[in-house]
Amino acid sequence: MTRWEVGKNKWVAGWNVGTPSKNGYHEYFKEWADRDVADMVLRARNHPSIIMWSIGNEIDYPNDPYTHEVLNTGRNPQIYGKGYLPDHPPASGLTPIAKQLVKAVKAVDQTRPVTAALAGVVMSNEVGYPDVLDVVGYNYQEYRYPEDHKKYPNRIIYGSENGMQKQAWNAVDSNEYISAQYLWTGIDYLGEAGKWPQRSNGAGLIDLAGFKKPEYFFRQSLWSDKPMAYIGARPITGTDDKGIWSHRTAEPVWNWQSGSKVKVDCFTNCQETELFLNGKSLGKQISGAARGQVPSWQVDYEPGELVVKGYNNGIEVCTNNIKTAGDAYQLKTVADNILFNHNTKGLSQIEIYITDKNGNPVFTATDEIIVTVNGAAKLLGLESGSNSSHESYQSNKRKALHGRLLAYVQTTGKPGVVQVQFGAGNLKSSTITLTVK
Repeated sequence: MTRWEVGKNKWVAGWNVGTPSKNGYHEYFKEWADRDVADMVLRARNHPSIIMWSIGNEIDYPNDPYTHEVLNTGRNPQIYGKGYLPDHPPASGLTPIAKQLVKAVKAVDQTRPVTAALAGVVMSNEVGYPDVLDVVGYNYQEYRYPEDHKKYPNRIIYGSENGMQKQAWNAVDSNEYISAQYLWTGIDYLGEAGKWPQRSNGAGLIDLAGFKKPEYFFRQSLWSDKPMAYIGARPITGTDDKGIWSHRTAEPVWNWQSGSKVKVDCFTNCQETELFLNGKSLGKQISGAARGQVPSWQVDYEPGELVVKGYNNGIEVCTNNIKTAGDAYQLKTVADNILFNHNTKGLSQIEIYITDKNGNPVFTATDEIIVTVNGAAKLLGLESGSNSSHESYQSNKRKALHGRLLAYVQTTGKPGVVQVQFGAGNLKSSTITLTVK
């Protein structure tokens, strides 16, 4: 539940644009809050993926609507309206409502802790709101961790909403008393889209179709123990870490203007990496000594193959490559499911890639792909991952993004053979056969 007794700002004309609306659940909070919290818990309590119950997100966002005199002092981020605003509801009202909601949760489930995501910890600390919670989430306030841990040594703190910058992860990795961070966000999602024609938010590590972005591989380099290396390229003028939600722009593309200088970044958890262009070494780098622990090379572009090798204790343990792609020539398809039982409605997610004659992905391809399903199955929808596409999800055609598309095909419960055909203009088509037993 993101709103309590007083309406929060809702940006109806675009994010931080125009006059916000105040309409919302707060109009029904007094009558329905306890019942709705209990129903939420009862509905989902048997799901093992749920580790905590949250009673609110950013309810204490400074001056939206609650306020406190402490906002006139210190370092207070995310303030809507600067400083203490005496005409706003006092922050002291947060604590009794939090107690009420915690009680409603624990009345039906005492096996999981209760949490909330706090946006104005400096204010909430003054009125005891965090003390009501079993586990306290901090949104974008990593700088408060040392001070609050010292002042509240028994408080269990985690990052309930964090940006992509590496220092946000360092605040977790270097402090044993911080249990976790939760990035905003893991997956792109519809809503919070900014300005038209965008219709979805692109802050995720993977896009709407589930395709991995470069930032995904950077997180893998931080979190995975299995040796890995990923390389991507960008113009020399490009910069990283422009904001807390900005993504690293190392795309898996090796098609540039002849003679241009290109920056190649490597995301890796290996001790050393070595870059090769068309078989020629461009030098080794120690990952820990690289800026941001991201080895990088400035390369004079020439077409061909770029390869990175990762080493631990001098032994090669992984590799990754990107190749110069030719013109779009054909469609390649991969299905996660090709066999089904007719008693269940099986779902197959089919990845479609536009490649050149040699099978190299054509990252810049945007051809419209048409899908035809024959047999005991139906096309549920197509997704490219685009944040600004307004194509119908009920259509059997959609433009590719970054040379790829995802199709969702569902069986209708009858046995037989299903043929799924993919075509795109003059490109060589592809067909996948699904068997329903």
